[in-house]
Amino acid sequence: MAKTADNAATNGEKLVEDFELTALPEGFVDDPFPAYHALLEHAPLKRFADGSVMLSRYEDLDRVYRDTKTFSSDKKAEFLPKFGDTPLYEHHTTSLVFNDPPLHTRVRKIMMGALTPRALAALEPGLITLVDGLLDRMEEKGAVDLIEDFAAAIPIEVIGNLFDIPHEEREPLRDWSLAILGALEPVLTDEQLKWGNTSVTDFKAFLKEIADDRRCNPGDPATDVLTRLINGNEGEELSEVELLQNCIFILNAGHETTTNLIGNALYELLHWPEEKARLEADPDLIATAVDEFLRFQSPNQLGNRMAVEPVEFYGETVEPGTPIHLCIGAANRDPRQFADPDRLDVGRKPNRHLAFAGGPHLCAGFSLARMEGRIGISHFLKRFPDYRLTGEPERTGRVRFRGFARLPARVR
Repeated sequence: MAKTADNAATNGEKLVEDFELTALPEGFVDDPFPAYHALLEHAPLKRFADGSVMLSRYEDLDRVYRDTKTFSSDKKAEFLPKFGDTPLYEHHTTSLVFNDPPLHTRVRKIMMGALTPRALAALEPGLITLVDGLLDRMEEKGAVDLIEDFAAAIPIEVIGNLFDIPHEEREPLRDWSLAILGALEPVLTDEQLKWGNTSVTDFKAFLKEIADDRRCNPGDPATDVLTRLINGNEGEELSEVELLQNCIFILNAGHETTTNLIGNALYELLHWPEEKARLEADPDLIATAVDEFLRFQSPNQLGNRMAVEPVEFYGETVEPGTPIHLCIGAANRDPRQFADPDRLDVGRKPNRHLAFAGGPHLCAGFSLARMEGRIGISHFLKRFPDYRLTGEPERTGRVRFRGFARLPARVR
């Protein structure tokens, strides 16, 4: 037994020594957790060849999220060499998630004023109608793709409704979103950069037309998010660039997180039949189950900060200007925070996961994502308790965002 433990430790140390975000080990996208566990155990502060570092333990990510003075979210210095003076650079350095106060504070305040409990409550009846309609169409088809026919269809419609985008104009939203967020991957091809820049340009022009029309024909600011963003909040207004780029951000973030949440949940429930049976027997567990799906297979696996002051971790100093990768996927499996972290437990309490980040940068749309997950997953299980996969699942192939491109299945 001691020899087995020694071998495991040696293998873990070797895995950590060779680990690079720009040259990931074979099979990492399918199963990153052996690497995550090795990082948690052997290299909670991992240094990379490019000078950046990675933190993986829960307590360290929690510390970084709360300390906006020492750790900056501003990505201008980091993204300029990656993107150049391009539409992608403008987008990712203007959106809420990659900015510090005062811009972050001002934009978040306006955004949270738009995503009020009243606005979300107004969405729920339409969300139920949408989900049940998707399930009706899936029942007619029998053979379905759980991503295209369900998981991805929900957030596109919900976010489209938030902005009151005409239904016939929503088709390109998902492809634009995938291209723009895909540009945040550690390694990119020229084609991916081109696709990302074209998508930002097209998305921005699309939203400008809608925003111009909304200025002439405003909706109810209590429930119409775009009208609320245009009007601002308590004398604070967004510039035209801030408005358009943060509308793109809301559409992208809302789509990616929820698609992956629902797709990952339906996949995992088939691999944890006892937990699936438990949730079916007690549907009231859906709220804790959604948080457990978010923890167990975090839709967003990586975050980023920049050290702006000297800071110490594990006896080592991280100098100002050092990019810091925050491994959310590892932190949410940290045994120091979560008992039996590699077990799916739909009733897990407490469950203070970091899937929505934390501190002042806690995801503005977390309540909306939870609502979509709760209604989508619970209604699906009630309608199709015996669903099964019929082909090989296809992951998106991305490192930062964890989810599936295809999940072929039969629902009846």
